Amino acid sequence: MAKLIKAHVTGNVWKIEVKVGDPIQEGKVVTILEVMKMEMPVEAEDEGTITKVLITEEQAVKEGEPLFEYE
Repeated sequence: MAKLIKAHVTGNVWKIEVKVGDPIQEGKVVTILEVMKMEMPVEAEDEGTITKVLITEEQAVKEGEPLFEYE
């Protein structure tokens, strides 16, 4: 069953740090959001493997919006 990594704040996707197939572990930075000229890292809360990237760089995202799927 796929799990989601969601945005914890509203902002713009500045940099995507993982791709499909990449392993992740708790605390790994998966993307960086730009919020009011500040960089806000989004970290994995669990371990697994990225199965879908649901965002693109420079995309605006809202708090709670899914960014990645992983198993």
